Amino acid sequence: MNCLTTAWAAHANELRGWFRHHVDSTAVADDLLQELFLKALRQGQRFCDVQNARAWLFEVARNLLADQLRLARHLVELPEDLVAHIDEPDAVDALTACLPRVLSELSAPDREAITLCDLQGMGQAEYAQLKGLKLSAAKSRLQRARQRLHAHMSQVCQVQLNPLGQVEDFVPRPNAG
Repeated sequence: MNCLTTAWAAHANELRGWFRHHVDSTAVADDLLQELFLKALRQGQRFCDVQNARAWLFEVARNLLADQLRLARHLVELPEDLVAHIDEPDAVDALTACLPRVLSELSAPDREAITLCDLQGMGQAEYAQLKGLKLSAAKSRLQRARQRLHAHMSQVCQVQLNPLGQVEDFVPRPNAG
């Protein structure tokens, strides 16, 4: 038996129980357990060099669970009988119409970062490569640009948020003329 087989035989049942305790579905728990095994298998000889195989397996299991929960949070199914009530459907359109003007008033680097990444869908890694930046620097630049856009839009359009952070009211910005 190699080191992975030995470690897996010793800890697989405990890991399965841990996954099942943290997710609602046995099938999801089993999928996560399988993904964990594949990650360990991909380590090859490096797995055998790990001092504490159980600790390594649980660390990777926690990361897999975090990824799964993050994904599940974005994929909440809504009931079919859910009816959306929008009091002012034109309000969203009017606020969206305010965006190009406010965006045009930002600095060129901020405008470019938001336009490329948020409006045109360029990935942050691709943006970093395009601008000759490290990924962390590109992420920081985009985050700061978003914060400045938010602050400027809140100021000039007088956006008011409710306690949940949703737009409650704003003053439409007149077009430049």
